[in-house]
Amino acid sequence: MSQKVLWQIAEDYVSYPQAIEDMDAYAHDIAQGEKPERVWLLEHPPLYTLGTSADKNDVLPQAQFPTFETGRGGQVTYHGPGQRVAYVQLNLKKRTPDIKKYIFDLEEWLIRTLATLGVIGERRPNRIGIWVDTPNGEKKIAAIGVRLKKWVTLHGVALNVNPDLRHFEDIVPCGIQDYGVTSLNELDIDASMSDVDQALQQAFIDAFE
Repeated sequence: MSQKVLWQIAEDYVSYPQAIEDMDAYAHDIAQGEKPERVWLLEHPPLYTLGTSADKNDVLPQAQFPTFETGRGGQVTYHGPGQRVAYVQLNLKKRTPDIKKYIFDLEEWLIRTLATLGVIGERRPNRIGIWVDTPNGEKKIAAIGVRLKKWVTLHGVALNVNPDLRHFEDIVPCGIQDYGVTSLNELDIDASMSDVDQALQQAFIDAFE
């Protein structure tokens, strides 16, 4: 697939409602053939989101940040500073109209990105996202949540670079209570957000093109 993909990097934090509005409008333009496919890299201010399979009880009573219901698949997750969110907007009708393959490709993208940064990321049966082995057991380092609109993808992935991991303590991430959450920083990987962005762009070519 040689179609040009537009890469955008937000310099400031993007509010969640603003991101949803922007993605919806952009998806419409892709479907109409008016704009190219896009990967939008950003950070959100601290917040929690509820996917279509979310249990509201997974946001604990002491939760300190705003909560947003969203149309993406998946359960509860946290977004905030130090986490690289990548909203991926591809036209699967012109690629492969297969949601399972698309999610597999997102996983492969993250695995290849982490490998570039010196981390072994892995899939786990019946668990969404990308996982790493640590001295304290398996932990999740990246989340995935997607939605389709006329075969154009919305939402995407979130990779923990250097977020405040204490902010995950007020939720049950993705409904999974038995495993923790980690980040590149906790794994002693000295990578800036710019380093991560570069790795994401290179790995994207390998996974999707």
